[in-house]
Amino acid sequence: MTALDSRRVRVTALAGGVGGAKLLVGLQRVLPPGSLTAIVNTGDDATIYGIHVSPDVDIVTYWLAGIADTERGWGIAGDTFAMLEARARLGGDAWFRLGDRDLATCLYRTERLRAGETLSSVTDRIRRALGVSTPIVPMSDDAVRTLVECADGRVLGFQDYFVKEATEPEVVAVAFDGAARAAPAPDALDAIARAGRIVLCPSNPVLSIGPILELPGIRDALRAHPDVVAVTPIVAGRALKGPADRLLRALHGDSSAAAVARLYADFCDTFVVDVEDSAQERAVTAAGPRAAALNTIMGDRDASARLAAQLVAL
Repeated sequence: MTALDSRRVRVTALAGGVGGAKLLVGLQRVLPPGSLTAIVNTGDDATIYGIHVSPDVDIVTYWLAGIADTERGWGIAGDTFAMLEARARLGGDAWFRLGDRDLATCLYRTERLRAGETLSSVTDRIRRALGVSTPIVPMSDDAVRTLVECADGRVLGFQDYFVKEATEPEVVAVAFDGAARAAPAPDALDAIARAGRIVLCPSNPVLSIGPILELPGIRDALRAHPDVVAVTPIVAGRALKGPADRLLRALHGDSSAAAVARLYADFCDTFVVDVEDSAQERAVTAAGPRAAALNTIMGDRDASARLAAQLVAL
């Protein structure tokens, strides 16, 4: 794709977590208005403190709105935690760090869902209210929940594994409860079909991209698409953030860019490794996709925009 073509490209990105949010910020910056759609993981959704929390959807929304706490990676910059502090004083659990303004988002979502609105519709309301121009599509309006089976025999909900136990348990399996009977959100398959290019963000391939791929029809739609680009979340064998490297080793025997490429090989046309991992290009090509090496480290918004522009121009 040439630089001239890049001005006309329509991109649909699959994302979850901070790595996905960072790349979406760059894509939103370099693409013309109306050219980007984000399909976001909801396998980590949960009912916490009696309200519906959609962590990946909110992370993406806050980053695109320019209000994210970029140091933590999640939540809203400058948020307070008065509700949690008061709850703890009363003897309630306070392990899930939900700020007061973040709480307002979740309360609003919960109210609308209880009134019969879909998650897709509520998400669209929220992103518009926060001034986000990019459509944010939850992967499904149906409940899909990521479950983590631990070596000690316990099966944990995602937030218990990821937040409450800080990803410390050894993992032997991951399942996506409800995925087989869930439908992709109404706009998800259409967003894939009408895109000129699909981008899989450098999100956790097991916990963030995995649930999206498990939905009926998504993987088939990606296989049918002629231009799918994926960006590695693994650099020099390690995840920049989160447990992706440990999960890849535990579940697939290898933590490398090539290991991720193998997970996407049936639909991925181009797989981007980091320049530090250029030696991985041959293994990526052996897995099936064309390999490309770019600087994938997004230390700030300018770096995100540079990577996004290079991805669009591949």
